[in-house]
Amino acid sequence: MGDYVAVNRANWDERADLHAASAGYGFARFVADPHHLSDVVRFDRPRLGELRGLRGVHLQCHIGTDTLSLARLGAHMSGLDCSGAALARARELAAATGTEIDYREGELYQAVEVLGAGGFDLVYTGIGALCWLPEINPWARVVADLLRPGGRLFLREGHPVLWAIDETQPQPTLGYPYYEHAEPLVFDEPQTYVDTERPLANSVTHSWNHGLGEIITALLAAGLRLTGLVEHDSVPWQALPGQMSVDEAGEWRLTDRPERLAASYTLQAVKP
Repeated sequence: MGDYVAVNRANWDERADLHAASAGYGFARFVADPHHLSDVVRFDRPRLGELRGLRGVHLQCHIGTDTLSLARLGAHMSGLDCSGAALARARELAAATGTEIDYREGELYQAVEVLGAGGFDLVYTGIGALCWLPEINPWARVVADLLRPGGRLFLREGHPVLWAIDETQPQPTLGYPYYEHAEPLVFDEPQTYVDTERPLANSVTHSWNHGLGEIITALLAAGLRLTGLVEHDSVPWQALPGQMSVDEAGEWRLTDRPERLAASYTLQAVKP
């Protein structure tokens, strides 16, 4: 296990309870309303297509709100995450809503060992996942190995242009690498991205960026066929504090000339 896994897992273990208790993740809404979906899944609902009866896995599933949302759309879902604390909250939410989801603990690159090869119709990865991986090529091979022939990848992510912006500057300014880089970006941030007054004790994280071309090339090299790519001017959190405005769907975009920034993207690919 690389040191980055242990460092990041400690951070995400601590975030799990804070996120589960936050209004942003909306556990109470999931329990109260059997039709409620996460903002992330609702955003891409028109692109997801028919999920009923599909066997799906959500990689880097965190506390499971997107996983549960996909299950509510009819998929038989599994979820994988390296944080046992996050999975405990995900299992609690699934139990509270009467939803059967197979959650497994494991590091992303070990997903095939944990889940088995070739058994999934859908591999789903959501916002804020790829930045925790040092290399994109082995990720793409994991995706391909998990999928059965005809199965598909559905990915919505923060755009690598967004990840390259230094959010501490008053205007959008490129301050971090756009392309994959050997050494991690090391941040020490005592606050998580939900509203909470409790600082994190495990505040250090290691992260990486991956260019859009690198991601697509990795998927092609793994034998997948690209079937869709849509870039969006919004993300579901305030990525650039003080520079973004939120809409009624919970999507944040630049207040001033949002068309300047590709903030996220939705990518789909199929295993022939």
